[in-house]
Amino acid sequence: MATTLAPSTSVRKVIGETELLWMMALLMALNAFGIDAILPALDELAVDLGVDGNARQFVIGVYLLTAGIGALLPGALADRFGRRPILLGSILVYILLSLLSAIAPTYDTLIAVRAAQGFFAAGTVALPPAIIRDRVGGDKMARMMSLIFVIFLMVPAVAPSIGEAILLVADWRAIFGFMAVMGVAVGAWVHLRLPESLAPDNRQPIHLRTIAVNMTRALALPSVVGYVFGSALVFGALFGFINSSQQLITETFGAGDIFPLVFGICAGSMAVASWSNSRIVERFGARRVSHAALFVFIAVSGAQVFFAFQPGESLWVFVPLMAINMALLGFIGSNFGAIAMNPFFNIAGAASSAHGFVRMTMAALLGGAIGYAFDGTAQPLALSLLASGLTCLVLVLVSEKGKLFGPSDAEAGMGSAPAE
Repeated sequence: MATTLAPSTSVRKVIGETELLWMMALLMALNAFGIDAILPALDELAVDLGVDGNARQFVIGVYLLTAGIGALLPGALADRFGRRPILLGSILVYILLSLLSAIAPTYDTLIAVRAAQGFFAAGTVALPPAIIRDRVGGDKMARMMSLIFVIFLMVPAVAPSIGEAILLVADWRAIFGFMAVMGVAVGAWVHLRLPESLAPDNRQPIHLRTIAVNMTRALALPSVVGYVFGSALVFGALFGFINSSQQLITETFGAGDIFPLVFGICAGSMAVASWSNSRIVERFGARRVSHAALFVFIAVSGAQVFFAFQPGESLWVFVPLMAINMALLGFIGSNFGAIAMNPFFNIAGAASSAHGFVRMTMAALLGGAIGYAFDGTAQPLALSLLASGLTCLVLVLVSEKGKLFGPSDAEAGMGSAPAE
């Protein structure tokens, strides 16, 4: 059934559910492309700009970190001025700073521009969940977010291959130019087709106290704390893989010539899992699905630790296990996010920003530390995956008061109405 958003002006009268899902996914994918497309070019970039060792990872890590910090702003602004103007502003900044990245003369300049880009373009990631929450809640939101993640995760799966293809005809700077082109295309689509989804009655005043209260409320509700902070931990381990993946696959396993394929297999597994989640979540419930996935994630991480400490671990032992764990994150991420967002219908923008801030900032810091700990083996990554999974389980147990595999959100009375 199509989801019809409130009419706005001229051509922005009706947008169907399918178009909405693709639009939200590609908005989020702008950031994913900005991270993953540059991975094959890290060696060339490092040589060109005189960067040594693990420091090359900062072009990825700083973007992730500032995107998390920047997530605090767009939600609160969007709760006051509406989703459209803040979203379009974020896209414009993404375009301009992509172009500046393409002409950065030094590595320090590139890092500064990337930091600004992550911060000011954070709305492209922070606002799509709020726009979806404006329409639906509960397990239906989890299903829609899963479908968004299916499309969104196609981009990390193919972005390194696109980056590699660009390198065949141009240098690493052209990858940033291509990011700007993508931003123009998606921005034009949003401008022409996306109506305002924030109801006038739900607009919040721009008062620091109001914003602080709303964000504190979004993070302090005991039933959602474990899901916000827990997902930050497991995605931090994932960011650790992204940060170190080029060195890990190229140096540790000696497979640099097939790096895009290996990365695509791992990222593609998340897309398959998200599609599967969209098919089952309304039947079994976000809690049951995500809790089961978390237990399997911990078990697979334990296997990764075992093999990482064996002499001569092969690429084709590492890749299937990493792909399975990334697939499990496809079941964990969208469901954890939907559970955490569900109680906050009236302050969806502030809640999305607060949750995005915690998830992205914690995950970026953790991922940066894991990536920088790269020692030529898969051991730091494997240990981090296991530790993050176990700690996440503890946090979820706290939020659920020790009871896992609960009923679906609909059965628990968590439909689309706000919880007070």
